[in-house]
Amino acid sequence: MLKIQEIREIIKLIDSSSIDEFTLNEEGTKLKLKKNAGQVVVAEAPKAVAQAVAPQAPQAPKAEAAPAPQAAPAAPKAEAAPAPKAEATTDANLHKIVSPMVGTFYQSPDPDSPAFVKVGDQVGEESVVCIVEAMKLFNEIEAEVTGEIVEILVKDGELVEYGQPLFLVKEA
Repeated sequence: MLKIQEIREIIKLIDSSSIDEFTLNEEGTKLKLKKNAGQVVVAEAPKAVAQAVAPQAPQAPKAEAAPAPQAAPAAPKAEAAPAPKAEATTDANLHKIVSPMVGTFYQSPDPDSPAFVKVGDQVGEESVVCIVEAMKLFNEIEAEVTGEIVEILVKDGELVEYGQPLFLVKEA
């Protein structure tokens, strides 16, 4: 199963190349990239879902990822063209961890569990900081920077937009 970061890298490579269409079949997962007037459209779903769902005309750039291990297969989710999860803010040592998709923000894996991170916690590049649920698919969001959580910018259960800042991290 491809990770979001791997999909982003493939998108960047295709976007910077002269290739107009790219398809990858791996372990029951299908990834199809197609350039449309400067936009990149991404489709990825388990083989059964990919065959059952008829393609629709994109209204915005889309990317779809297979569900996290704890989620059951469901309809594909929408994600806009890739953007870095961590962007530099005005302070050279502060980074924003932003939402890679539209969905619902969750601080913990389930209601009975503690939050992945809280203000003051140290995180590494691969530390899971939250989950964004989109169309019944639970996507773990990684910090992608090493540092300390300075501020949590959204509340548990809040709807978030693509590119919306979720956390401020003071880089170590």
